[in-house]
Amino acid sequence: MIIAVDFDGTIVTHEYPRIGREIPFAIDTLKRLQEEGHHQLILWTVREGDLLNEAVEFCRTRGLEFYAVNNNYPESEVIENQSRKISAELFIDDRNLGGIPDWGVIYRMIMSGKPWSPVSSEFIPDPAPKKKNWFGR
Repeated sequence: MIIAVDFDGTIVTHEYPRIGREIPFAIDTLKRLQEEGHHQLILWTVREGDLLNEAVEFCRTRGLEFYAVNNNYPESEVIENQSRKISAELFIDDRNLGGIPDWGVIYRMIMSGKPWSPVSSEFIPDPAPKKKNWFGR
């Protein structure tokens, strides 16, 4: 599976443009997904230039190498002002509706192929509104 992963707020805490603290288990989980699940990971971030290089190096020094960065193919060059729309089967991003689940939940969800749906985040529509009976008591 091709998985696009955000950096700020997902792998590290949000302190852009600085690199925040590593979010517990983020890098370890991503490495396990590569090794055990044989998934291709793409770093998908708004960072560019030196800030992007710092993020890639941050991950590399911790043993996490991405298949590609802000692109679908490693050999493709990222051109400034080019659309960063990429093709992936799954996007891991802290800006998801409902936020980002714990990295253990992310790992189990991907490896099992079952979606995440905690009770607190489930969308449960309201039942049909009841009409008031204006004439009855």
